[in-house]
Amino acid sequence: MPRKLRQLRADLLASGAYIASQKGSHQKWKHPNTPLACELAGSDGKDAHPYQERDLKKFLSSIQEGKP
Repeated sequence: MPRKLRQLRADLLASGAYIASQKGSHQKWKHPNTPLACELAGSDGKDAHPYQERDLKKFLSSIQEGKP
C-alpha cells in the first residue's frame, strides 16, 4: 500500500527541509545542505506515486551525504 503525501511531507519536515516555493498543489522543497530540490504535487490525502517516493529517497540521501 503506497504511503500518503502527508507522510512524505512529514519526512521532509523532520529532515529540516523547507518549502522554497509553491504554486497550487505543487511544492518545491529545499535543504541548505544540498543543491537538489524535491517537488511534491497533490493533496495530503492522496497516495504517493512511485516516482515521488523515489525522488524523496534520493533527496533525503543527498541531505545525509551533505551533513558534516
